[in-house]
Formats: sequence, structure tokens, C-alpha cells
Amino acid sequence: MKAVLYLGCPILERADTEKQLAAARVSIVWADSVAHALNELNRRDLPVLLDLSRGASALQAARDLRAQRSATLIFGVVDERRPDLTTEAVLEGMADVFARPLGARRVLNAIARELAYESREDRSFEAIRGDLYMQSPSMRDVSALIARAATMRAGVIIRGEEGTGREIVARAIHGARPSPAGAFVKIDCATMDAEQLDAALFGSTQRSANGDASRGLQRVSRGSRLYAAHGGTLYLQNVAEAPARAQARLARVLRDREAILSETADVVDLDVRPIAGVNLRFEHALEEGRVREDLVRRLSVVRIEMPPLRNRRDDIPALANYFLREICAAQNVPPKTLSRAALSLIAALPWRGNAVELRALIESIVTGLTGGRAIGLDDVLAHVRLDGGSAIGPAGGTLKQARARFEREYIAAVLEQHHGRISEAAHTLGIQRTNLYRKIRSLRAAHDRARRS
Repeated sequence: MKAVLYLGCPILERADTEKQLAAARVSIVWADSVAHALNELNRRDLPVLLDLSRGASALQAARDLRAQRSATLIFGVVDERRPDLTTEAVLEGMADVFARPLGARRVLNAIARELAYESREDRSFEAIRGDLYMQSPSMRDVSALIARAATMRAGVIIRGEEGTGREIVARAIHGARPSPAGAFVKIDCATMDAEQLDAALFGSTQRSANGDASRGLQRVSRGSRLYAAHGGTLYLQNVAEAPARAQARLARVLRDREAILSETADVVDLDVRPIAGVNLRFEHALEEGRVREDLVRRLSVVRIEMPPLRNRRDDIPALANYFLREICAAQNVPPKTLSRAALSLIAALPWRGNAVELRALIESIVTGLTGGRAIGLDDVLAHVRLDGGSAIGPAGGTLKQARARFEREYIAAVLEQHHGRISEAAHTLGIQRTNLYRKIRSLRAAHDRARRS
């Protein structure tokens, strides 16, 4: 028989709680205060169930326990009418949160699961970042949130523009745990109609000949994406496009973490970590009622905002070189390098299409090269639009005309990148500071003549 320490449970609820946990042969050691709990934990290490009905004082108790016993597993117990406490509890470092009435099997499975992740707190920044490029301050903030999300099984919303790496971050969270037992399962809710999405998420719903003991649980089949994601991660793209019925069923499964297996009518555990990749219009969809609030509560315990590429320019050179190596290998051409001037120009572009647009530019440059290992400024100029738009292909005209049209915009972008500091801009451009002053005056005069003509 396994034992847990239960801190703060009201006396009138203890008899019912004992009956609920006895179904999984779990015994309870009761504690009425943090001091009492610490006294028991110093004698033997037990997982802790912490009643959160007292709100802020219960969260403070969790902090006090954590200060004295950093390695102790702490689980919260909440009334489902207080979803705000669920979020706060997870952010305080609790391994999981259970709603009343307690499901004995779910409690036991969660404790066993967390005990299997013995080194979950010891993963460094370098170990979790994978193929992400995080030299910029904004991306190092993202890496900290990845580390936090990786230590829990709570839902995550990753919000950002198209091409900012939402799925890459989701995979980093999934892979950050040592040897994750489950799969990373992806589903795009915008690519299927209601019937197709229902079948993909939940599988066949035909009833087993053994009868139905659903107790209100949702039904899934072995061929469903939810069943495939057991022990792993379900990555939801465009969840706002999912029909209301699918959203309701999904919210219920994520709440219960159990379902009825269609093939046998048995109750099965569904330990699924949901991660949703959403765009900047997600809040608008929520305000319009196109996304269920109960589903959002399950998904949004941790929120990660992905910065656009134009706000993380320190990462662009490394990302461009990564794409260059990948594309050269894919096209079976000799490895190539980007010159310093070419990288400076690439870093200064607006990148409204983010990394997808950057990769497209590098691919078009490599495809258009006739020889040589080095990619210079002229090679990049031949494949960008000169109106501040996307880097998606040739702009037209001769290379000399392209250079003339682009020079002013490029210098302006580099000056903006260095916040008007002439010395730093000149260093990036590879020219003397006096030459940059002269170039600025010349370009300004040419611009003024063009406006008067």
C-alpha cells in the first residue's frame, strides 16, 4: 500500500477522501500545518497532496514546503469552480492538480509518473534548446518558459506569427524530459471538416459488445490521435477552427484524463499534455466565442509568446547559416558560406514572413548560384525586393540598378539596427565612418533631387 501526506484537508471531508483513495490502495497521513507536515516528511519522504481551498495561504504553504523540501513532490487539490487556483498552483511548481472528487487511479498514476522523472529539474539551457537559436534576450525568455513547461504536464499555449517556430518550441518542450515515453502527435484543426476532425481526435465511436460503463466519460478508440498521444504530447494547430462539439469533447477528456476505450468499453487513462500553437488572432476568436473557455483553461496554464524574427535580429545570422547548411545538403551541392556583408544585409531585412521567408530566400540564393563557395552582398541583392517587402525572389532590373535602388534602404536599415550610432553602422557596413557620412549626404541629396523632379 502506498502512502501520501495530505495537508490542509477539512476534517469533514477526510472520511470521503480516505474512501476515494482506498480504491487504489493509497493510505493517507494527515497534516494540519506546514510544521506538522515537515515533521512527518523528515521521518519519511512522501508525496504531498495540498488542499488549495484556502487560496493564497495554501499557495504560501506550498512555498514554505518547497523552501524546506525542494525535492518533495507536491500535488494540488482544487474545487473545479476555482480554475484560477489550478494555474497558480502549477506556476508554484506543483507536479499536477486534481479536482474533487479525487480519482484514486489518477492520483496513483500521477505519482508514479512523476517519480519516474527523477532528473526533471536538472536540464540546462543548452540541453533543452535543441535547434532553436536563442542568443537574443527575447528568445532566452522563451527558453526559460520551455524549461518551466518541460517540468510539468500542464497545457501550453504558444502564440506568435506564422513562421516564428511555434511547433519547434512544442517539440522542444516534449523532448526536454529524459526519454519521453509517449509520442509527439500533431493535428491541424483547420484542415478537416467536423466529421473528419472528430474521427481523427477520438477515432471510431462504435460501442463494444461488453456494454458501456462510461460514467459520463468520452469514448476514444485505439486508432485516435488522443490515444496515440497517451504519455506524450498532443500538438493542436488552429484550435480556434475546431467545431464546438470537438472542442467540448476535447476539454472533457483533458479534464478527466480518462476515457472509455471503444473496442473494449474499459476505462483507460489518457495522460496527454496538450500544446496549442495559435496565431495573433486567437484572443479575437476567444472574444467572439469561437473558442470554449473551459478548453482554454486546460491549454493555457503556461503561455509562451514567440517574438517575430525582426525583433530578434541577433539570432538571424545563426539561423541563416543553419538554413544554408540544410539546403546545401538537400540540394547535394558543396557547402557554402555567407559573407559578413551578406549576413549584415540579411539581418537588416524586415522579415514579415519570419523564418519561413528567411529559408525561402536562402534556398533561392543557393538555387541561383552558378559556382563558388561564398555568398556575397550582390547574391543577396539579386533575390530581394527593394520596397521593404518580403525577400521572396528577384526584383527585376540589372544588378547595378538593384544596388542603386537598394543602397539607401540598406544603409537606413543598418542605422536603425544600431540606433543611429554611426561608428557601429560603419563597422557593420565595412566602410570608414567618414565615408558613411559622405554616403548619407550623397544619398539624401539624390533623394531630394528625385522628389523635386
